[in-house]
Amino acid sequence: MATNGQVNGAAVNEPHKSFDTILVLDFGSQYSHLITRRLREINVYSEMLPCTQKIAELPWKPTGVILSGSPYSVYDADAPHVDPAVFELGVPILGICYGLQELAWHHGKNVAAGDKKEYGHAYLNIQRHTGKQEHIDRLFEGLDDQTEVWMSHGDKLSKLPDSFEPIASTKNAPFAGIASTDKPYFGIQFHPEVTHTPCGKEVIKNFAVNICKARQEWSMEAFVDKEIERIRATVGPKGQVIGAVSGGVDSTVAAKLMQQAIGDRFHAVLVDNGVLRMDEAKTVEKRLREHLQINLEVVDATDLFLGKLKGVADPEKKRKIIGNTFIEIFQDKAKAIAKAAEQTPSAGDIEFLLQGTLYPDVIESISFKGPSATIKTHHNVGGLLKDMHLKLIEPLRELFKDEVRALGTTLGIPEELVWRHPFPGPGLAIRILGEINEEQLRIAREADKIFIDEIVAAGLYRKTSQAFAALLPVKAVGVMGDKRVHAQVIALRAVETTDFMTADWYPFDGEFLKRVSRRIVNEVDGVCRVVYDVTSKPPGTIEME
Repeated sequence: MATNGQVNGAAVNEPHKSFDTILVLDFGSQYSHLITRRLREINVYSEMLPCTQKIAELPWKPTGVILSGSPYSVYDADAPHVDPAVFELGVPILGICYGLQELAWHHGKNVAAGDKKEYGHAYLNIQRHTGKQEHIDRLFEGLDDQTEVWMSHGDKLSKLPDSFEPIASTKNAPFAGIASTDKPYFGIQFHPEVTHTPCGKEVIKNFAVNICKARQEWSMEAFVDKEIERIRATVGPKGQVIGAVSGGVDSTVAAKLMQQAIGDRFHAVLVDNGVLRMDEAKTVEKRLREHLQINLEVVDATDLFLGKLKGVADPEKKRKIIGNTFIEIFQDKAKAIAKAAEQTPSAGDIEFLLQGTLYPDVIESISFKGPSATIKTHHNVGGLLKDMHLKLIEPLRELFKDEVRALGTTLGIPEELVWRHPFPGPGLAIRILGEINEEQLRIAREADKIFIDEIVAAGLYRKTSQAFAALLPVKAVGVMGDKRVHAQVIALRAVETTDFMTADWYPFDGEFLKRVSRRIVNEVDGVCRVVYDVTSKPPGTIEME
């Protein structure tokens, strides 16, 4: 995978040209992305690439290299191995778990299955050296001689590689830490990237800062200035960019960054697909146009979308109808904007499409294990490229969600926008289980507003990562006004998560749920019962459909 220039017509960021960069080579571990996260948390820039990356094809030189863990065994016939050229880069290398074993495999292949697996907490005993060998202790500088770490392995070194010395051990692993005596190569059997290892961040900092000498210059303040320069150089003095916005944090931050870089030459388009939350289009329009000065056009396509969704209950069909219709409308609006630009001699062509791709999306696509199985179709504008011949410009491509929020704050975006919960592209269409009509939309909107308003009033909005009210495709018996009724059921869902790959349901107290339930039943006509979803992800997904 190329990491600069263009990928599939996309203008790609190149932070490694401006910041010292630690390269993380992924062997398929579920923790690999956490290594990159921890490095950025200490203001050291890092990028992750698959372990199969050919060093000759890497157009930049890393400041250091970290080899990740893996579910494989290095001695298996189909085990992944790093390009040997990694060891010719002349930079420090840290192997973590499988990475330690890969390091040892390259230096003698002395790895074998352990007598027993070591999973969970273990006590690491650090060995200190003196004289000419004291430099090999740098990885554990500042740590106690015995410290708690997190292990997850079945294999271990059967013999110490030549020119390596042990620097740590556990009860089950005599070579839980090793270091080369003549090169800055280190290996550790434990996982410093997980929070279960209390000293983990110090170990990573020792490697990146003290050993690799990486400068701690990565911050959103530094990033924004360089990214604006890059956008201007990419788009040119007359070029124009078009992009869809939804009011979510990703598209809002990307739009504000683009506006700050090229002003009104960025054309934002908000499509009201008829399945937005209560007053969503008006609220987003006011926030983006008036508060953030973004050049915005709103397209009201409610009738078109709802007409196509009439009688459709299957969630995948809903998603495809909404996605395809969105593309058609966006194409038409792009053509209209381009035609209007032709009437302005000073304006350039619309060459670029803004997309709010984040780094987890990139990681998912380049993981050594490959993209995960499709659980549901995601709504995006990727289908525009083939027909519109636009080049992607993705200013958030190298950022994690927390970094996007920090960037939004740096750009002066109000806190209520920066910390807004995600809202799916198909909107209420996948929160109304079954057929969609105006009455179902009314019920879902009113119930959702009550739920979110109560979360905000209770001071819990920032503690929950995503919350909504869904309308179930069933009716239940109730008693209202001394009458027997047969009305609909609302399911409330709220989760807390950091990466949205896994999530736990939020433990509201009983009084809160009682208050929300009472309000919904009393204020939303057509509802007689409210339930709370206590399913985590997995096995559930965050959305209902």
